[in-house]
Amino acid sequence: MDNNDGQSPHKPHASSADGSAAALKAEWRKSLIEKRQGLADRAWRNDLLQRVMRVWLIHRPDTVIGAYWPIKGEFDPLPALFRWQEAGLEEDAQSQQRHRRIGLPVVNKVDKTLTFYTWYPGCPMEEDAYGIPKPKDTEIVEPTLIFVPCVGYGPGGFRLGYGGGFYDRTLASLKPKPFTVGLGYDFGWLPYLQPEIHDVPLDAILSDTGVMWPER
Repeated sequence: MDNNDGQSPHKPHASSADGSAAALKAEWRKSLIEKRQGLADRAWRNDLLQRVMRVWLIHRPDTVIGAYWPIKGEFDPLPALFRWQEAGLEEDAQSQQRHRRIGLPVVNKVDKTLTFYTWYPGCPMEEDAYGIPKPKDTEIVEPTLIFVPCVGYGPGGFRLGYGGGFYDRTLASLKPKPFTVGLGYDFGWLPYLQPEIHDVPLDAILSDTGVMWPER
């Protein structure tokens, strides 16, 4: 963990307004995003997490993976996924039907859930209602594995996001539920993070120092 004094930098304290869960999460969110956006060793950390992803994916059977377009200093999973996609190309007549696909999320304005659209390097993009790039006029896909960005993460596989609830609503609505993997930097560990009733735990969490959940 990225911790210099052996004590958690994210322990609740009196300055967190009234100490409510919402106030604590807002404080953690602000602190972690600021640190993430100011990383001096970003390239090094990204290289480590790319390697962790590639190793973790080796034995996965998935052919459709959902990911995200990085914002606010988030780790970019797309280079590793493009390498995963290239490695899975078949060399026979069925390759076009069986090749691996990557999907990026688009917010449904009505129910605030996410739908995944095919992405590939160089595909046409446009901004969504939140100013985030999304694939333009590509095919809808249904991932069996989704990589989820984490601002922070805590015990039990629970994540701290931006507070919009898009992933929680999406995962609650999908049948069957895809396997979910959080991606974040090691300093995002929040030992005091408590889940709320609507929070959906992730199946695994990867960071630049390895597999954070399930616990090693």
